[in-house]
Amino acid sequence: MAHAPDDHGHVADEDRRDILFLATGAVGAVGVASAVWPLVDQMNPSASVLALSTMEVDISALEPGQEMKVSFLKAPVFIRRMTEEEMEKAAAVDVSAMPDPDPRNPNAAGLVADVNERLIDPARGIIVLSGVCTHLGCVPLGDGAGDYKGWFCPCHGSHYDSLGRIRKGPAPENLPIPVASLDGDILKLG
Repeated sequence: MAHAPDDHGHVADEDRRDILFLATGAVGAVGVASAVWPLVDQMNPSASVLALSTMEVDISALEPGQEMKVSFLKAPVFIRRMTEEEMEKAAAVDVSAMPDPDPRNPNAAGLVADVNERLIDPARGIIVLSGVCTHLGCVPLGDGAGDYKGWFCPCHGSHYDSLGRIRKGPAPENLPIPVASLDGDILKLG
């Protein structure tokens, strides 16, 4: 359809103007996206961080009653193989009377901090705990320390039992269990 000329003798072509507006908008959107993408992408973890996000530990040499400490993501992790006697004593405790009955175990769906919900491998008595006190972030002493033969934080007097459950002191929660899985004698953290 022909349009009437304006005061200067030019004929307006509205279809051409619409296409120019759309093309300009598309180029602008691509420009903004290409400028924003590096800013968003730099927030992703680096390859070195991703490589450190998992760790495998060989626990084949861990005998009942022994404990080892490893560093995972710059924090201590306690790995212990409990004895039958330790597991029996821990199972006999009334969880509902504890300061924190929550299992704090992302690997299990249990509701209480009993033996089966705190152990990574109940058949072998393997427990894995974050080695950071839940009070102020100190590192508790292990190897049967404290009043409950588990871990003891000497900084402020928190006593944890053999399953890492808080029993006495200012710590508000049980020692958390990190995300872990066991494949034979290889413990995978993360």
